[in-house]
Amino acid sequence: MHRDGDVQGTTVGPPLPGTEISISEQGEILLRGDGAFLGYFKDRQTTAAVMKDGWIHTGDAGFLDKNGHLVVIDRLQDLLRLSDGSPFAPRFAENKLKFSPYIKEAIVVGRDKPFLAALLCIDGRVIGKWAGDNKLSYTTYSNLSGKPEVYDFIERELHKINRELPAAARIKRFTLLYKDLDADEDELTRNGKVRRKVVEERYCDVIAGMYAGTESMPIDTTIELQDGKSARIQTTLQFRTLEETSWT
Repeated sequence: MHRDGDVQGTTVGPPLPGTEISISEQGEILLRGDGAFLGYFKDRQTTAAVMKDGWIHTGDAGFLDKNGHLVVIDRLQDLLRLSDGSPFAPRFAENKLKFSPYIKEAIVVGRDKPFLAALLCIDGRVIGKWAGDNKLSYTTYSNLSGKPEVYDFIERELHKINRELPAAARIKRFTLLYKDLDADEDELTRNGKVRRKVVEERYCDVIAGMYAGTESMPIDTTIELQDGKSARIQTTLQFRTLEETSWT
């Protein structure tokens, strides 16, 4: 738990006195200590699967940072792997990205790929105010999100975020989507959670473009509006690469 004067929002704090924490080769959080439970009630089989050599196998993935704080990433079973075998947790990186007030949604991809990439939705209200403060004119959300100045600004944000992420969770390339994700288009659940499979399938050509190394992609599509009308969007997505030298 966190101690007074040593609170970090991205960790759960250092181990309590009398508690040991270890990280397995698979990245699983193991713990033992005076507060550990003895096992599951009348369930020796499950107890044996969880308690091994005195260590509790939590099923959670995480790591200890340089200050000895435990960082919980995700359930071990939900980790994905890059092409080199490095594990990563999409939700961990996504949640970190969404800590930025300028990023409304983030979808991190990279299964069996050489690096992580992100599809980002800007917060139109917050970025709109930033644009006004910086005398940057725009007309629509798609027009605003396609501005090179907005890409530059978000790129600087990502450099800051990458410095706080473990190596396997850092974003190498990104693009800004031309629209918000929408529950009416099945991209979000009704309580606002991203439907990852739907989004990855719908924007598969965008994802392919990021990994192909292209610099931009023209978009000409029609979206359905909440009032039943439709709108045609013509814009150009940019693909930005983040230089690793700025992460250190």
